[in-house]
Amino acid sequence: MSGAWIVVVLVGVVTALFKAAGPVFIGGRRLPPRVQSAVELLAPVMLTALVVTQTFGGNGEVTVDARVPGVAAGAIAVVFRVHVVLAMALAAAVTAVVRVVV
Repeated sequence: MSGAWIVVVLVGVVTALFKAAGPVFIGGRRLPPRVQSAVELLAPVMLTALVVTQTFGGNGEVTVDARVPGVAAGAIAVVFRVHVVLAMALAAAVTAVVRVVV
């Protein structure tokens, strides 16, 4: 097995252990309110970080290309409470149009 596959397997095992740790250690108990509010913020923050790095990141430097207007269009659609699937389609369409035009 190559080194890359060993890393993939190890990351998979560690991920499974992390996912299992919550139910095992906490059980049926409720989290304290401060901890619960922090946990509720993790998913949106991680999603935002992923979107930003995938939109602007490239080869260790900030890249501004057709993805930026697409993400902006999707964000505006979400602000106006458009269904998320439609917002994604709008973002993809804007990105495609910008790539064709530019």
